[in-house]
Amino acid sequence: MLERAIIDHASPTLARLKLGSLFNFRIEEGFFSEYASLRDQLRGKGVTLSILKANQGKALIYVYRAAELEKTLRDREVQRLLKNYGYGRFDAQGALEALRARLNAADLFPHEIGIFLGYPLEDVLGFIENGGRNCLSCGCWKVYSNECEALKAFERYEKCKAVYRRLFASGCPLSRLTVAARTA
Repeated sequence: MLERAIIDHASPTLARLKLGSLFNFRIEEGFFSEYASLRDQLRGKGVTLSILKANQGKALIYVYRAAELEKTLRDREVQRLLKNYGYGRFDAQGALEALRARLNAADLFPHEIGIFLGYPLEDVLGFIENGGRNCLSCGCWKVYSNECEALKAFERYEKCKAVYRRLFASGCPLSRLTVAARTA
């Protein structure tokens, strides 16, 4: 059930604690209708569901806050990093098209994806520069700077997941568990 996977893997995004979440999900009968229904339901709360890649019976699903992604993509340092990987547009739609192309064309995973998940730029750069080695800590991502803040974030995310799983198991619907987007 896709709804359960969203709770398990994207609770911090639903709670507005994190820009985005990413997970694989097996494509089975009824998947696309459930996906469309949940995508429509979450859109009203400022959360977008997107399939970044689908093959071999699996979908790589990206759950994200579009307004937060747009804000992140306006950062000059983020743009500089993404330009190095061939990104030419820095609106959410354009950047996601480039990310999809890289995911579908590359044998190697595009590590700039950390930007789309809300990881600190310094940690994304550290991961790329160190080839994933020499990190200070490892949790939701590998930490190369500001370890204390990252560890606090990891703890918040785990607590959020536990609360959301408990509430969902007790019958609270996904629509009630999704925090609405901030209004301007």
